[in-house]
Amino acid sequence: MKTTIQKLPKSQIEIFFEIPAEEFKDYFEEAILNLGREIEIEGFRKGKAPKKIIEEKIGPGKVLEEVASLAVKKSYIRAILENKIEAIGRPEIQITKIAKENPLEFKAKVFILPEVNLPDYKKIALKIKPKEISVEEKEVDEAISLLQKSRAKLLAKDGACEIGDFVEISFQSQQIEGGEEKKDSFILGQGRFIPGFEEELFGMKPGSKKEFSLNFPKNYFNKNLAGKPIDFQVKMISISKIELPEINDDWAKSLGNFENLESLKKNIQEGIKMEKTEEEKQRNRGEILEKIKENASLEIPEILIDYEKGRMIEELKTNLQNQFQMNFNDYLSRIKKTEKEISDSFLPESEKRVKNFLILREIAKREEISVSDEEIKEKISETLKSYPNVEKAEKELARLSFVPQNFGGLALEKLKEYYEGVIRNEKVFQFLESFIKP
Repeated sequence: MKTTIQKLPKSQIEIFFEIPAEEFKDYFEEAILNLGREIEIEGFRKGKAPKKIIEEKIGPGKVLEEVASLAVKKSYIRAILENKIEAIGRPEIQITKIAKENPLEFKAKVFILPEVNLPDYKKIALKIKPKEISVEEKEVDEAISLLQKSRAKLLAKDGACEIGDFVEISFQSQQIEGGEEKKDSFILGQGRFIPGFEEELFGMKPGSKKEFSLNFPKNYFNKNLAGKPIDFQVKMISISKIELPEINDDWAKSLGNFENLESLKKNIQEGIKMEKTEEEKQRNRGEILEKIKENASLEIPEILIDYEKGRMIEELKTNLQNQFQMNFNDYLSRIKKTEKEISDSFLPESEKRVKNFLILREIAKREEISVSDEEIKEKISETLKSYPNVEKAEKELARLSFVPQNFGGLALEKLKEYYEGVIRNEKVFQFLESFIKP
């Protein structure tokens, strides 16, 4: 087999193949056997008829077609492996010369992973200046206050409502959604509604009703309401006084395994510090990657961008279903857009993701950072353990692999690819972080 490789624009190559007549002839026997397994010939068991009879039954044209298909497939794979070509997707095959007892000639056009020219990424990492992590006392106090409010008791109140009371109301307006009645509950005075609305509720009692008119802000997002006077009808359903627990050692003990209030505060301080440390780590990683991208040069294959846009569409479909129980087609109808318009809007983010992937992959390649099968298995096992039952675990793994099958076949391979990328990227970032000086 002779091959000639030609580079094309946009991260594509074209491989020209010439398979000598003798080599091409070798594929005939295998091809006839393959075809013979699928047909029944009178007087013979299925797949057991002589080759000559099989060829006569099928016809020389069909046989030649099968031989060419077999030769093309095996020759293409062999060329990819021997030349260490990092091909993406299926090749575009064109047979240019074919005849029995003659050489077979064909060409294959395929996308490949592009050449990535990187700056000195170690030097870039050395220049990153991490921020010092500290937790102020007021941050702990704010967290304690939120915790206190979350444990507050609501005591029914018959008198007039005041700022700070928890109220439940129903309201409507003929100028908004055809006068459909809506309900809401909130702490009075926190500014949940347009200016002036909550003030109109002051002094209302449970069961009381009130009508009033308010001018919507001129910059209101709904242009049909912006700057216009709108009439409201409101009913006060219930009022509750908020009783906050006293912040002391007994309260701290009631929240968990805490000896006193001081141990609770220490726990909260450590939690805030961990969050800040993680945020700083992600900020440093983002800064390193952005600076590498600024000085890197590469040509992104269109096929990878299209693939990533497809992944993002599948992410959106899954999130809509899981979070809102909404069908994707219903979502498109609501926002009055087509799937193509959504996909096109994903272009900038998909380009960013692909570029990040290619840069991190190239660093891993240069630094010989690899991922073992054992590491992948362990990561998948961790994911499975975090779900209460097999059904939920399968749904999550299908979401990650974007393949609607269960654990077998294609889904498992896609899942392995996903986790290999996750683990490899983590290792690359850890490698880059090793150059950051505190």
